[in-house]
Amino acid sequence: MHQNSSLGKEINYMDAQSQEQLHSQLQRVPIAIIGMSALFPKAKNLQEYWDNIIGKVDCITDIPTSRWNIDDYYDPDPTVPDKTYCKRGGFIPDIDFNPLEFGLPPNILEVTDIAQLLSLVVAKAAMEDAGYGESKNFSSNIHDKLRQRTGVVLGVIGGCMQLIVPLTTRLQYPVWEKVLKSSGMSDQDTQKVIEKMKLAYVGWEENSFPGWLANVVSGRIANRLDLGGMNCVVDAACASSLTALKMSISELIERRCDMMITGGVETDNSIFNYMCFSKTPASSKKDYLNPFDAESDGMMVGEGIGMLVLKRLEDAERDGDRIYAVIKGMGTGSDGKSKSIYAPHPEGQTRTLRRAYEDAGFPPTSIGLIEAHGTGTPVGDLCEFTALNEVFSENNLQKEHIALGSVKSQIGHTKAAAGSASLIKAVLALYHKVLPPTINVTNPNPKFGIDNSPFYLNTEVRPWLQPDADTPRRAGVSSFGFGGTNYHVVLEEYKSEQNFAYRLHNAPQSVLLWADTPEQLLAKCEDAKSQLESATGNQYYKELINSSKSSDIPLAAARVGFVAISQLEAGELLQIAIKQLQKQPQASTWEHPRGVYYRKLGMSLEGKVVAMFPGQGSQYLNMGSKLAINFPTLRQAYKSLDDLFIENGLQPVSQVVFPHPTFDSNQKASQIEALQRTENAQPAIGAFSAGLYKILQQAGFKADFVMGHSFGELTALWAAGVLSDADYFYLVKARGQAMSTTKNDADCDAGSMLAVNGDIRQIPQIIKGLSHLNVANFNSPNQVVLSGAKPEIATIQQILSKRGYSVTPLPVSAAFHTRFVSHACQPFAEAIGAIAFHSPKIPVYSNTTGKAYSTEPESIQKTLEGHLLQSVLFEQEIENLYAAGGYCFVEIGPRQILTNFVKATLGDRPHLAIALNPSREKDSDLQMRQAVMQLRVAGLSLQNLDPYQFEPLSTEVAKNNRLNITLKGSNYVSEKTKTAFEKALQDGHQIQPEMVNQLETATAAQFVSSAATTVNTDVTFPEHPNVPIDVTLPEATTNADVAFLEPTTVNKDVIPTEFMSATSAHPLTETANTSDLSFIVPYIESKEMMQPISQSAHNSFPVVGTYLEKVLIQFYNHQSEILRVHDQYLKSQAQSSQSFFQLMQEQYRVLLGNVNPNHQCIDSTVEKTLTNELQANLVATATTENAELQATSVVTQAPTLETQQQVPANTLAFTTPVVQPQVTSVSEQTPKLETPVNTLVSTTPVAQAQTNSINHLTIPLPATQENSSIETESSYNASIAESLLSVISDKTGYPAEMLETEMHLEADLGIDSIKRAEIIGAMQDLFPNLPKLSPEELGEQRTIGKISAYLGTKIAEAKKKCLSVV
Repeated sequence: MHQNSSLGKEINYMDAQSQEQLHSQLQRVPIAIIGMSALFPKAKNLQEYWDNIIGKVDCITDIPTSRWNIDDYYDPDPTVPDKTYCKRGGFIPDIDFNPLEFGLPPNILEVTDIAQLLSLVVAKAAMEDAGYGESKNFSSNIHDKLRQRTGVVLGVIGGCMQLIVPLTTRLQYPVWEKVLKSSGMSDQDTQKVIEKMKLAYVGWEENSFPGWLANVVSGRIANRLDLGGMNCVVDAACASSLTALKMSISELIERRCDMMITGGVETDNSIFNYMCFSKTPASSKKDYLNPFDAESDGMMVGEGIGMLVLKRLEDAERDGDRIYAVIKGMGTGSDGKSKSIYAPHPEGQTRTLRRAYEDAGFPPTSIGLIEAHGTGTPVGDLCEFTALNEVFSENNLQKEHIALGSVKSQIGHTKAAAGSASLIKAVLALYHKVLPPTINVTNPNPKFGIDNSPFYLNTEVRPWLQPDADTPRRAGVSSFGFGGTNYHVVLEEYKSEQNFAYRLHNAPQSVLLWADTPEQLLAKCEDAKSQLESATGNQYYKELINSSKSSDIPLAAARVGFVAISQLEAGELLQIAIKQLQKQPQASTWEHPRGVYYRKLGMSLEGKVVAMFPGQGSQYLNMGSKLAINFPTLRQAYKSLDDLFIENGLQPVSQVVFPHPTFDSNQKASQIEALQRTENAQPAIGAFSAGLYKILQQAGFKADFVMGHSFGELTALWAAGVLSDADYFYLVKARGQAMSTTKNDADCDAGSMLAVNGDIRQIPQIIKGLSHLNVANFNSPNQVVLSGAKPEIATIQQILSKRGYSVTPLPVSAAFHTRFVSHACQPFAEAIGAIAFHSPKIPVYSNTTGKAYSTEPESIQKTLEGHLLQSVLFEQEIENLYAAGGYCFVEIGPRQILTNFVKATLGDRPHLAIALNPSREKDSDLQMRQAVMQLRVAGLSLQNLDPYQFEPLSTEVAKNNRLNITLKGSNYVSEKTKTAFEKALQDGHQIQPEMVNQLETATAAQFVSSAATTVNTDVTFPEHPNVPIDVTLPEATTNADVAFLEPTTVNKDVIPTEFMSATSAHPLTETANTSDLSFIVPYIESKEMMQPISQSAHNSFPVVGTYLEKVLIQFYNHQSEILRVHDQYLKSQAQSSQSFFQLMQEQYRVLLGNVNPNHQCIDSTVEKTLTNELQANLVATATTENAELQATSVVTQAPTLETQQQVPANTLAFTTPVVQPQVTSVSEQTPKLETPVNTLVSTTPVAQAQTNSINHLTIPLPATQENSSIETESSYNASIAESLLSVISDKTGYPAEMLETEMHLEADLGIDSIKRAEIIGAMQDLFPNLPKLSPEELGEQRTIGKISAYLGTKIAEAKKKCLSVV
């Protein structure tokens, strides 16, 4: 408690217990991440994003032209104003977008920021991934309740909403006007230029305001996905995503919501953003990003959107949700007062880190992965590493045990979405048990001193094998923003291992095709290739893969198979198969170097399969890395051995096999040496071989015989069922430990081994004089392995080399199978005696005898005890196995050493020898799948090898949807808008040059005035002349459209097309609305001026020729504008007349269709009278106007529709056809019913203008039969529905044919109340007799069909009301 003396108030500060409770909320209520989606550079979805991460794909590219033009804004010199020195970045791919899918009218897309549109796509995908999308069938009660308690909080930088730029730029026209006018441009040209410039930017309308607002990003998601929880966006600069995450967690912990969508949105890589970071300056000058590298010089901006779906862990478990990871803690903080508002501060970051792990309730030393903010700026990276090192070094003596990286090295700095990009990467790392890489680091920044810290830069993709069985995998993610805002979130895996289809990233895929004959197979391959290249190739590829997973092929069928890493490569390999089948149609078998395998006939391999397991010497660093990443089975094998090693305080074997990346050659050599040590090498090989064998067993592999080489014999006994899993791993560890410990001290000679290839029959004689040498292995007819003391091995190596033998020292730590390992016999025998042996289920062949083991467990134990000191008779084993029926030899373990022994031993004899991991340089997963494909092509029946691949539901829109548009990172601009701007640029308008100076103007005016007086002095010019118009009304036609005779165009040849440029800077007398040009009219109307100006004519006016030509051009342009406006006037008048007659027709038809049947018919002559009188009135009106317009052919004032007496002059006559009303004939016996026309005519301006001249007319109302009335009513309702669809299409941009009557205006089409009012207003214009509508009643009509029916009902009511009056 603190007493504030100045205020006299007590302030209660939170006590320690309250603080602890506050910081432990996530410990009590952990948060589960159940769904994710991603849109980042080169990644349309979550799967592609993760594929790129573990594929080490550099997604940084040059600026695409869709964002901005490099030529416009790039300059390598950072000091050049208004230019950026960076032209690289991360850019999201193009996305197909169907506005109907989200109920967005196409017309509003241009005034909707791209961030809002793309966020809808990503949010929908996130909900689908979480299991709450449209593809799932839920109980409506449960689903509706959950939606009502689902919120949206996203990180969005308000200044990065791109739409605000064109909207604001468009409003700068006063500045343009000042600049243009100050440069001497006339008012007319200035306005034309400004209008052109405006066309380059989207215009303002009712949707513009919400279209650029940042908060509407979340608002649209909540609206379109129908979510009832809180929705908002938060701006914390580059930390915005994790700020949104913090707010979302609070909503869940406080139980205000049950599910949250959170993440970050950043779509702005405009030149504006580049200028921001270039002038800071923070951008890199290189072509790539390499955070934490000594050569790193800055960051690069990237686009991206990442979203996550959160629930309380207990709720997610209750609902059976898939759980990616669990949020265990979160720290927040600010830098406080520091030297700069945007400079990072280590002390502030340190506080944030400590708070995060206090919140989580466990020490930072348990973390295995840190996804850093890591932007690439030297100052920022050093500051961040300093803070990390301080916190993670506390009470921690371990060095280089935490992987450090930054996804920005691959996608750039995605600003508001940066935290979500990092968070998703870390979550997927935990979920897949993979340590993802950071790329482009070749030399760590020496200022970090990273070698002496708890961290190492993880530059390779590695399986994440947790050394401590009691500690789950954990990761930390940092995100910092301008203004000194800091966030760190702590994550934990949900399950230690996966046992279902979980893997998001793509693995190599197998393709197997077969047919009865080679010719049919060729045709099948050609068809498959054609389909792969078709528009539906992607779907066909998936079908092809699925059909290949479990194909059982008849032995008599021809077959071809391969493994492809992509659809593109599948097509390439199919082409290879096609060429080979064409080239060798009758070949029995062939194999292409790229991994295409063919057999004309399959082989019966039942009872002939031999599983072989290699021994020490075959190991290599990172062996099976890709397999361990993709297959939980192999990871589990390593974990079983790791647990045994940890129990004895030993380094886990997985850390020896998969050591952290190093940049030091000496350290690399030390890592290789560590793996060669027997205590590590044998367990490493044993785990790898056992894991591979289990993967094969899952696919249905069954061996008929097993054998092993040296240490591999122990694995063979396990594969035969002699040993359990636990006993096998126990003996593996015990054998390695026993053989690694020398009998005497560590300095004694443990011996070494030498492989010798050549004429091995002479070897015993050659080594006869060397007492400490023995032949340890008889591997094949041309290879033996010598084992002995190191000096003697060195000596014999020189001797044999000189005699032409090929000699290779083996990477082993002792002279195996000699007295040099006799010290291991006793401890190994003790280990053997401690476990239970079982009878083998299949024959196991022994190195010691070359024959099969006894089936008695005791005998097996005794043979195994003596195995360490006995020579390996591997060649003899192969011969005996072959004689017993072994034909197909499969090497299961690292490399292909045993496979080569089999081939050398059996030579040309028929057999098959295949290694699962032949090369240490190639992808281990790809190699295993290729080996399995060889076995399947050979005839071995195997099922799906890979049950762990997850196939996410596609959220992409259908490609052939005509509403689809392509969205990029920049705002959408329709083709219509682009075309309008291009047309404006090509409209031919050119700025008129200034013509003459004041003196020339005066001289020219005098001369022309004199000439004009000579030609004609009697012409007068009224101030407001009228244009004569000859309007006639032709006979009625059946076409409802009004045709116009286009006005005759002025012959442009009368005006010279070339003229000299001006010499004066002073403008000629202003513009077209002045009468100052009247002095040249007589000259213009002369016959001479109606012909092109000849050279002689030009010469006769040497003083003012140029000036006069320009005056004529000015006058011509003026007249052309008059013609255009007058043409618009004529069309408007004709359309008004047409509308009036259509209205009269409609009213007359209504009355005819609803009259009382007791009334008598109207006389047909009355119909004609009505038609003729109506027409006559219009003719009279038009004729009157025509007479009033006869005065002159010159106009000096532009007309307006409101002031028809000021119509511009035109000497041309126009004919305006008007359709006469169609009157339905009725029976003579129908009584007459007369009603004044003006009681039924709409009060439109046109109708009002004609009312006085037709008030004397009467309209008879005939009666018809009831069924005729019904037909008329039905036809009229159909007309209403058709008109409504047309209006909706016009107002929204949806094609009319795609609209259906059951569509909900808001839910399906996104039509809000404003647009709805526009549509109803347009319908009232089309149907003037539509009465005033009740907003409440109209609001209840939600679908197109209901609105149409409602309007029809209201019109029908109006008709009845009219008839009742009559």
